[in-house]
Amino acid sequence: MTTLIESKGRLTDPDYILSYITAGKATITLVSHKTEARFTYKISRPNENSPYFVKLLNGPDNYENYVFLGTIFPDGFRHGRKSNITESAPSSKAFSWFYGLLAEGRVSEHIEVWHEGKCGRCGRKLTVPESISIGMGPECSARLLPFEG
Repeated sequence: MTTLIESKGRLTDPDYILSYITAGKATITLVSHKTEARFTYKISRPNENSPYFVKLLNGPDNYENYVFLGTIFPDGFRHGRKSNITESAPSSKAFSWFYGLLAEGRVSEHIEVWHEGKCGRCGRKLTVPESISIGMGPECSARLLPFEG
């Protein structure tokens, strides 16, 4: 079995990362080993009939400074026409590249993927060590279904 977590809060298995970010209320940070850049994204799905919306942390307030970046549809990630972040911005290119790799079942060795210590499905703060290690509480992880788009 592939290791899901290398250290507390770090996600490493591509299938699990895809399930995590499409659980409904996930926040992840991508860290590049090459550039040392770090980008934080919120991926949410308001209801089962909607696509996933990706927002980028774009300011000093970790709670309020998120701006719309794009949308995840069954056929992949698309940069949003109404996004104030350009498609050529490093943060946009990073997420597009990252999601493309996940769709192929891969994660680059040049990045780290971290969750923020809240459940990726319901958004509640995680307090149990096992839940912190996987980024999801026990009730939500039991309900987690494979990504269907």
